[in-house]
Amino acid sequence: MKIITLNLNGIRAAARKGFFQWLEDESPDYICLQELKAQEQDLTNEMLQPKGYHGYFSFAEKKGYSGVGIYSKNKPREVSNKIHLQSMDSEGRYIELAYDKFNLVSLYLPSGSSGHERQAFKFQVLDQFYEFLASKQKKNKDIIICGDFNIAHQAIDLKNDKGNKNNSGFLPEERAWMTRVFKELGWVDIYRSLHPLEEEAAYTWWSNRGQAWAKNVGWRIDYQIGSSNLAARVVSAYVYKEQRFSDHAPLIVNYSD
Repeated sequence: MKIITLNLNGIRAAARKGFFQWLEDESPDYICLQELKAQEQDLTNEMLQPKGYHGYFSFAEKKGYSGVGIYSKNKPREVSNKIHLQSMDSEGRYIELAYDKFNLVSLYLPSGSSGHERQAFKFQVLDQFYEFLASKQKKNKDIIICGDFNIAHQAIDLKNDKGNKNNSGFLPEERAWMTRVFKELGWVDIYRSLHPLEEEAAYTWWSNRGQAWAKNVGWRIDYQIGSSNLAARVVSAYVYKEQRFSDHAPLIVNYSD
C-alpha cells in the first residue's frame, strides 16, 4: 500500500507543472493533498476525479485559500470533512476517509509566520487538535494522518536550527507539542521510525527566497504519523525530489498489505 502526502501550494499551479501526469506514473493507492487554494467550482474534471481515483475534499470558506483533499483508488465507507472545531472546519484543514481496516486523514495545520495574531491562532489550534488526537487514540482504530504540520520537530529537521529558534515553525512550544503527540499520545512519526535522527535530514519544504532549493536550505514539516500497528508495517519512506510541483516535496511511504 503506497500513500503519498504533498502540499500543492495551489492545485492549479501544480497541474501546470505536470502533477497529474506524475500522479498517474507514480500510481499510489492514496495521495493526501494540502493547500489546494481553490473552491470546488475552480477544479477541472481531472482535478476532481483523476483517472483511476475518487476525489474527496474540504474547501476553505475563503476563496483561493487552504483546502485539503484525498485521491483514493478505493471508495471509503465514510467521509468526514468536519471535526467540529471552527478553527479547522472553516479553513478546510481536515478530511478523513474511513475504511474497514484503517482510516486516512489529510491535514493542514496553520502557519504562524505572518504575525502574532496568526501565531496565537496556531497555538489555539494546536491545543484543540491535541485533544482531538487524544480522542482518536482512545478509539483504538488504525489511522494514518498525512499532512503539513508547519512544525519542524528536531534540530535535524531544518537546515538552520540556531537561526530559526525564535521563528514560527520551530518555536520551543511548537516542538514540545510535537514531542507530546509522539511520547504522550503514542503516535509514531513514520519517516523517523525508519530513519533515526542521526541518519538523514529529509527536508520537505524550501522557501522561495535566497536559492533555498538550490542550496538545500529546507525544513521537514510534512509528515505521516500513525498508530503503532500501522507503523510496524512500514516498508519504505522517502522524500521525492526528482520533479517539483510546489515549494513542498512529496513524502512517499510504502506499507505492507
